[in-house]
Amino acid sequence: MSGFDGWLPQARRYDSPYCDARPDPADITLLVIHNVSLPGGSFGGPHVSDLFTGRIDYNADPSFADLRGLKVSSHFFIRRDGSIIQYVSANARAWHAGLSSFRGRDKCNDFSIGVELEGSDFVAFEAAQYTALAALTIALQQHYPLTDVQGHEHIAPGRKTDPGPLFDWECYQNLLKKQAMLVAASAELGFPVGLP
Repeated sequence: MSGFDGWLPQARRYDSPYCDARPDPADITLLVIHNVSLPGGSFGGPHVSDLFTGRIDYNADPSFADLRGLKVSSHFFIRRDGSIIQYVSANARAWHAGLSSFRGRDKCNDFSIGVELEGSDFVAFEAAQYTALAALTIALQQHYPLTDVQGHEHIAPGRKTDPGPLFDWECYQNLLKKQAMLVAASAELGFPVGLP
């Protein structure tokens, strides 16, 4: 991690104010996968980026009224076409996980990297998103001691449901293994219990 500023050159940068310093910058072991769409179920618009950067027009859609005062971000956002936007340096703490726990540790934001997929619990994700997610995971493994990948639903059960039932964990794992072989990287990561 030494000398790496946490900004991946292959991602489009769009800085968020909703971040701060990690308690231990060397303790980045968890990758958390989310889904997001604004308005719910709508894809391709500017609203997710506007939310993560504090620029959202709350009057643009009636559902946005519930977002007033919300300060949330993610490190990465993978659009339906596989393009990647980055809001927060992976060296810093993005505000994506909220009340959460993993392996007895609370406050997952402290030690995780958050990746939002443009989607919902009710629409299948695109092949380009899985390809981009696997490539991003490998790139992050080159700089951080990642040991596990979890969905938001796994670290905040009962409170969150994403990435949802249509996220294909097996497809993601298979792509991760293939891409790891191409770059001679390790694809060894812990996945949610019960997955193949």
